[in-house]
Amino acid sequence: MARRDHHTSGRKAGQGSLDRLPGAVLVCAMLAEGSYCATAHAFARDVLRPVALAYDESEEYPLEELRAAAALGLTVFDLPTTYGGGGVERLRERCAVIEELSWGDSPIAWVIGQGGFFAGPILALGSDEQKARWLPPLASGDPPACAVAITEPEHGSDSAAIETVARRVDGGYVIDGHKTFIGNGHIADVCVVFATVEPGSRSRGITAFVVERDDPGFVRGPRLHKMGSRCFPAAEVRLEQCFVPDDRRLGGEGQGFSGLMHVFDLARVQLAASTLGVGRAALELAVDYAKEREAFGQPIHRFQAVSFRLADAKLRLDQARLMTLHAADLADAGEPFSTEAAMAKLAASEASGFATWAAVQTLGGTGYIRDSLAQKWFRDAKLDELWDGTSDIMRLLIARSLFA
Repeated sequence: MARRDHHTSGRKAGQGSLDRLPGAVLVCAMLAEGSYCATAHAFARDVLRPVALAYDESEEYPLEELRAAAALGLTVFDLPTTYGGGGVERLRERCAVIEELSWGDSPIAWVIGQGGFFAGPILALGSDEQKARWLPPLASGDPPACAVAITEPEHGSDSAAIETVARRVDGGYVIDGHKTFIGNGHIADVCVVFATVEPGSRSRGITAFVVERDDPGFVRGPRLHKMGSRCFPAAEVRLEQCFVPDDRRLGGEGQGFSGLMHVFDLARVQLAASTLGVGRAALELAVDYAKEREAFGQPIHRFQAVSFRLADAKLRLDQARLMTLHAADLADAGEPFSTEAAMAKLAASEASGFATWAAVQTLGGTGYIRDSLAQKWFRDAKLDELWDGTSDIMRLLIARSLFA
């Protein structure tokens, strides 16, 4: 496992404060003692932040931290109590917990939350029997490694164009295809795979299936080494004449795309909350440093070039948080929120990108060396402008809504 003694004090110039609670009630409306949000903040402060740099360097899978989160219920806080989860149903409340975890370390937070991502299509499309089969194991103290396989080498943003094919045979389907950039792909115990049962029909044929690690033809790996978010692994997945029985299909043939779009909408709001945690951590670090670092006989925050840069970062982060909460509130009210999800994801990821850049810029050389969290957060935040829909795609979705 990764070394746990890598700057655990948290008070070096590149490390930042580990005991600061959110500056605004909007960040976490559930900080009451015993709430999941309070638990997430303490876990992020005491467990995730101290090991973040070590895991970034080693790229090892944070299994110990995953199991510790499972013991606290943080891996399934958002699953129904029927299946052993915490029953946090409101998206606004989920966002609060997610932001706190990512404030500690976003890649480990994504490892912790991957079971919830896997559960999304099952909850949206699965039968009661399928939910009872695959959801309760997620609530165990040693949860399975989960994956959702959508993206292909030639089809990322255009999900309707996927070429992985599920061909009906006696008793089930044979799946053939190649997926890439799949979280947990090389270690997945269970994986929701999106394939088409009608090649060339775009969204009309897309169907979801559950594939298990011992299924013949389910080939996991190789792992893909990333610029940031390193300990949350991504990999290729191949399906080579992979047979799955009928009871592995989620929903009816052709229902996968609608389920996929719903999962994407939820995921984008949750990703917005996650990246806000990264940006908030970076801003706190930069503010602390600007108070302590002196140049030309005074703290550097007294120079407008520094303080205005950090003011802009706070402005962008708080604006994006309001957009994220608005999207979450629409979802909780049962209202359409696809456009608002895209807006929140775009605004939050770009705000976090700016805030992490501002932190590196403020710390200067101290923020650029590899034992500084500033440079790690800068790399981690970039991923949030790319996955679950790039910034270009988010702008396209927003523009389409204007002219629909």
